[in-house]
Amino acid sequence: VQVVESGGGLVQAGGSLRLSCTASGLTFGDYAMGWFRQAPGKDREGVAAINSDGSTIRYADSVKGRFTISKDNAKNTLYLQMNSLKPEDTAMYYCAADLGQSSEELLTAISIDYWGKGTLVTISS
Repeated sequence: VQVVESGGGLVQAGGSLRLSCTASGLTFGDYAMGWFRQAPGKDREGVAAINSDGSTIRYADSVKGRFTISKDNAKNTLYLQMNSLKPEDTAMYYCAADLGQSSEELLTAISIDYWGKGTLVTISS
């Protein structure tokens, strides 16, 4: 199984970025997917999660109203649209996939089946 993130970069505060995550080697439509982030010196944080068919979505309070997660099962791709970015959104962003958890469970899960290697998002003030 391979999980690969892309789309990170450096943007100014108030700007937007769209992250993508492709997963291969698994039946994408069977998996709940999530975005997580970790800033230097901080714990990993669940940002957004979506269940296998896209019908249930959960967000961290810190990103509600600014970030949108979506899942295209036909393209084996997960997205995270990030708007109104703030310097505190700076972090490495990771994509994860899990077969057995709901979106609610995935957002705070400790053990997750598959992880990507991350894409760096840097927001300048």
